[in-house]
Amino acid sequence: MAEVDMGEASAIGGDLILVLNSGSSSLKFGLYQPGGADEEPVLVGSADGIGRGDGSLRIRSSDGKTIVRRDGIQESQSDALAALATAMGEHAGGVPAVVGHRVVHGGPRLSHHQVITPQVLEQLRSAVHFAPLHIPQALSLIAAAQTIFPTAVQFACFDTAFHRTIPEVAAHLPLPQRYFDAGVRRYGFHGISYESLVHHFGASLPSRAVFAHLGNGSSLCAVRDGKSIDTTMGLTPTGGIPMGTRSGDLDPGVILYLLRNEEFDADSLEDLLNHHSGLFALSSGEGDVKALQERALANGAAARLALDVFAVAVRKQIGAYIALMGGVDLLVFAGGIGEHSEQVRSGATEGLESFGLTADKIQVVAAAEELQMARHCRAMVRKSH
Repeated sequence: MAEVDMGEASAIGGDLILVLNSGSSSLKFGLYQPGGADEEPVLVGSADGIGRGDGSLRIRSSDGKTIVRRDGIQESQSDALAALATAMGEHAGGVPAVVGHRVVHGGPRLSHHQVITPQVLEQLRSAVHFAPLHIPQALSLIAAAQTIFPTAVQFACFDTAFHRTIPEVAAHLPLPQRYFDAGVRRYGFHGISYESLVHHFGASLPSRAVFAHLGNGSSLCAVRDGKSIDTTMGLTPTGGIPMGTRSGDLDPGVILYLLRNEEFDADSLEDLLNHHSGLFALSSGEGDVKALQERALANGAAARLALDVFAVAVRKQIGAYIALMGGVDLLVFAGGIGEHSEQVRSGATEGLESFGLTADKIQVVAAAEELQMARHCRAMVRKSH
C-alpha cells in the first residue's frame, strides 16, 4: 500500500473519518471518531431518491437526534455530499482527515482496500467495462470528495475484497481460459457487509457459516473459518438470486433470445436485467418486499409468486452451501429484507431442518457497512505510520 501523508489532514480534521456508501440512487454516510474499543459515530445519515422529486436528506447525531432534514431534489451524489459537508461544519466542528469510499467493483487488479492514488484511479477507469453502472459513479464521487475535502486522504474499500479468498473452482467460469485471463471471473459483492458480520461474531464465529445479505440487491456467501469460499454474485452484482429489480442468473439462451428476437442491444439489455427484472418483473411493477407482502395479504397472486420465487431461490442456495461445506453451524440474515422480513426468512429456511439447520443456528444481524469501512480506514492509516 502506498504511504499516506496524514500531517496536513490530521491538523485540520483530527481523527475524524468520513465514509461514503454509494448506491444507485442513494448515498449513505457516517462520520466516525476513535472510541474505547471501536469507532464511534459522530454523524450518520443518508440521501435517498437522488435525482428524484421525492428525494430526502437525513443526518442524525450520535444520540439518534435528527439534525438535518431536507426533502426535495438532490441532483447528484456530489450535491448530497456538499450538503453533508455543510452540516459537518456546523455540527462536527471540522472536516475529516480521511474519506473512505465503498467501491463496488475494482476489476481484476484492485482486490484490496487501499489508499486512492492517481494509479488506482487509472486502474478504475480501465475497469469501467466490468461495472459500467457502478465504477463511473464511484469515480465521480471520489472526484467530488477530493474537491470538497482537499486535505483529506481518500481510501477505497472494495466490495469484492472479501471474496479474493474463494478458490479457483468457484472463481473460474466455464468459458475459455483467455476470458478468465482477461478478468472474466466470479468476483462476488456485498463483501463489506460480510466483513462486518465476521467482525460482529469475532472468535465466536463457527467454522461453517452461511451469510445472506438480502436487500434490493441480494446475495449469499459460504464462509469457512471466517473466509469466503463461494458466493452467489459473479462477474457483476446482477448475478445470483433474483433481486428487487435485477434478474439474477439466467439461462444464456434467454439472453440470446432477447438479442435475436427482441432487437435488444447491450445497453437496453443491461437496463432490462438491472432495472426491470427480478421481483419487479414477477409482480408486474413492484420490487419492494414490504409492499409485496401487503399485496400478497390482499390476495395479490403476482406478489405471492414474486415472494415465493425469491424465498425459494434463497433456500436453494442455502442448501447448496450446506452441501458444499458438509453441514452448517450458523446462518445469518442481514440487509433490509433479511433483517425485517420474517416471512422471507421463514420461506428461505422451510424444510432445511433435515439438513441440520435448526432454529438455534439462525441469527439476524444488522449489516454495518459504514462502520466496517471506518475500521478499515483507521487500520490503513495506522499501518501507514
